[in-house]
Amino acid sequence: MTRKRLTREESRDQTRQRLLDAALALIAQKGLAATSVEDIAEAAGYSRGAVYSNFGGKGDLFIELLRRDHQQATAEFDAVFDDALPIAEIRERMRELYVSLYADTACFMNWTEARMLAARDADFRDKFAALISEKCGQVAGYVGYFYQRLGVEPPASPEVIAMGFMSLMEGVKLFMLSSPLEMRAQHAEAALAVFMDSITELATLKSTP
Repeated sequence: MTRKRLTREESRDQTRQRLLDAALALIAQKGLAATSVEDIAEAAGYSRGAVYSNFGGKGDLFIELLRRDHQQATAEFDAVFDDALPIAEIRERMRELYVSLYADTACFMNWTEARMLAARDADFRDKFAALISEKCGQVAGYVGYFYQRLGVEPPASPEVIAMGFMSLMEGVKLFMLSSPLEMRAQHAEAALAVFMDSITELATLKSTP
């Protein structure tokens, strides 16, 4: 069977995805500082020039890696918030997605790496802040949609609730990874589910005549 020849754009996208996949695994394992451009290129099967011809450098590649993960999560959430779905199903899907969103440890380690770097590096902080603002804004949009469907006012602004969702999720996952004997995966999922259930149950009760 003859293999389809890739277009220049398809070949470029394939190269970028392989570099991002390699960076995802290496940075999660070793950290950003200990991962060189050469490490990423070699793991992906390219020369270091492939990194610089597709990204501005290691920092830009790292931001793009975070953005790719964010876009994948956004697609999953977009499928949940559908006007055609009953609110009870949306609520259940929200719960399932929330407790499983950070199940991918490599992705979570990269986000944690980015937060630590942003706390120390002002230049990176500016780039990271733009991505976090976009991420928080989208989560706030989902929160607002849920309350709008119920016809009730949220107990705080959707932005504040979104930050609560995000910070609790990240904190619970970090607790589990750093203290696995104290918090196992089922405990982490239960803690997140309790928070989500409390928020959505209160909203549902308020909407009930």
